[in-house]
Amino acid sequence: MKTIENTVAVSVPLRTAYDQWTQFETFPRFMSGVKRVRQQTCSVSVWVVGAGPLRQEFTVEILEQAADSHVVWRTLGRGDLPRGEVRFRALAEDSTEVGLLVELGGRNLAGALGAVSGVAERVLGRDLIRFKYFAEGLGEATAGWRGTIRGGHVQPGMPEEAKSPTPTWPMG
Repeated sequence: MKTIENTVAVSVPLRTAYDQWTQFETFPRFMSGVKRVRQQTCSVSVWVVGAGPLRQEFTVEILEQAADSHVVWRTLGRGDLPRGEVRFRALAEDSTEVGLLVELGGRNLAGALGAVSGVAERVLGRDLIRFKYFAEGLGEATAGWRGTIRGGHVQPGMPEEAKSPTPTWPMG
């Protein structure tokens, strides 16, 4: 198993950075290996990732999520890898640190990527910088989900359906 950690300072308020990150369906706009994300429930989504002609689909469960703080996830059905977390910390009123920790391993595309020295670190580092430019370019989040998840369960009083419109802002 390989653990990758990286951080980036994003010139938007904490709430904006967090809200935009939780719009998983926009990930293909800034994460090079993510081809498609479909939100099934507030805590479960289906991801298609790939590089070149290789594609892999997997289901991700959010284990913990707290507004403006963190999101912790795991992949279902693949030995719980990859898994990871993203943390948010206000640096100033209009600046946020986004910290990403990802564990890669197993007999899948993520495991193969993690096995090649330095490749996964470079890819995730570039993708974090692309998130920075994406969020700063928008100026405000396209939407936001402010619910709480603990132990993979949406806490009472939270909406059951995630609303995640994909922005039309041009990227690239």
